[in-house]
Amino acid sequence: MQNRLLGILLSLMACVLAALGLPLAAAVAAAEQSRVVVDRIDDIARFAQDLPTQGRPGTDTAVKGDTQPVAGDTTRLHVLAIEAARYHDLYGVRVGIFQRDGTAVAVAPDDWTVPRDGVGAQAFQEALDGRRSHNPPQVWPWTPDRTLTVALPVVRDGDVVAVVITESPTGPMRARVLHRWLWIAAGEALAMIVAVLLAVRLTGWVLRPVRTLDRATHDIATGRLNARVAASGGPPELRRLARSFNDMADNVVLAIDQQRAFVADASHQLRNPLAALLLRVELLGLELPDGHQDEIGAVREEGARLARVLDDLLGLATAEHARPEPEPVDLTALVLARMDAWRPVAVQRSVELAWDGPALAHGWADPIGFGSALDAVLDNALKFTPAGRRVAVAVTPGRKEIAVSVTDSGPGLTEEELARIGDRFWRSPRHQNVDGSGLGLSIARTLLLAGGGSLDFAPAEPNGLTVVLTVPRNRERSGVTA
Repeated sequence: MQNRLLGILLSLMACVLAALGLPLAAAVAAAEQSRVVVDRIDDIARFAQDLPTQGRPGTDTAVKGDTQPVAGDTTRLHVLAIEAARYHDLYGVRVGIFQRDGTAVAVAPDDWTVPRDGVGAQAFQEALDGRRSHNPPQVWPWTPDRTLTVALPVVRDGDVVAVVITESPTGPMRARVLHRWLWIAAGEALAMIVAVLLAVRLTGWVLRPVRTLDRATHDIATGRLNARVAASGGPPELRRLARSFNDMADNVVLAIDQQRAFVADASHQLRNPLAALLLRVELLGLELPDGHQDEIGAVREEGARLARVLDDLLGLATAEHARPEPEPVDLTALVLARMDAWRPVAVQRSVELAWDGPALAHGWADPIGFGSALDAVLDNALKFTPAGRRVAVAVTPGRKEIAVSVTDSGPGLTEEELARIGDRFWRSPRHQNVDGSGLGLSIARTLLLAGGGSLDFAPAEPNGLTVVLTVPRNRERSGVTA
């Protein structure tokens, strides 16, 4: 979640920086080009001022329509040509002074002529029309073949008598623009780094209560109902949510405790009336004729079944109320001890108990709760395994968990039945004639969950059912705190 929130924040920040940086970069390029154009206009204005012209003889000023550059004034024209050549040598800028018909008055370099097409021709024509050329199209750092053309008309008494035009290379200007762009990019990169650091801190501050809530929710979902959230950090809304979560967890625990207490009290209180009822049935059976003994036997069987259901209910309530304290346990020794306890039952039913596992397998579990859960699983496996077959018990150490699997050779379960096995009071319709209350595996699962373990089911090959009891290998994964 933090990565997704970081992605959203950084995407927005990148859009903001792009929205600011791109116009700024364009403005920098436009300002640099405008500065170059203004410099060229100032330069060609000086050339236009130095251009000699003549009017009618005997007058100091030219009459409109008679003014033209003085082609015979070699001294001033020579000086103008020298200045144009020096200007070209110094700045690398082409400069030319042309008459209206395109005849060169002074140019540098000597072979340069009036541009006949493109931006240069358009600038020259605008100058002939008496207008200074507009700002040329923008030159970008990635357009090295572009030049800047600036033209200025030479006006005497309202007439355009000549045009001064320059054509500037854009290499230095593009280098300056690129250099300033690099500074802008560096500034935006620095701003992005600062934004990343702030976003990481911000998302961590915002999501820390969410992660705490997630862990507490997972703990409660896996049976550790005492998990709570410390509402000490994050935004006020999340702190309020943490307090509401704690209140909700307290109410849920209270409701569950009341339900468990009711089940325990009900099962305990029903045992005495049931025992008295069965005793009266036995006394009644002594007084009935021999022909009614079958009915009395059926009543005894149903009474015994009801007594087992009450015992299992009491065991389930006790398991749900239990607060086990997991500890380091050698599961190999514990499993072998429980197998020895069940071996007489297996011999009585002609079922083989097979063992496979390491000599030592240390895990973190409540030995009493795990032993009770394993007893329920072994009882179920021996109950459904036909005579002459076997029940295989194996211990498999993993990197984080230790699994104890019990595989029987019974009829197994369908996929639909596998999805329901372990539910309270659920029994397969095909096994209704087998003794049991349908609570044994539910009790086993409750005992394992209370210690940080789990109970899973899978079909066995070629037939049968595999029940896997899993416990963590260390204290942290068991959910127990020091």
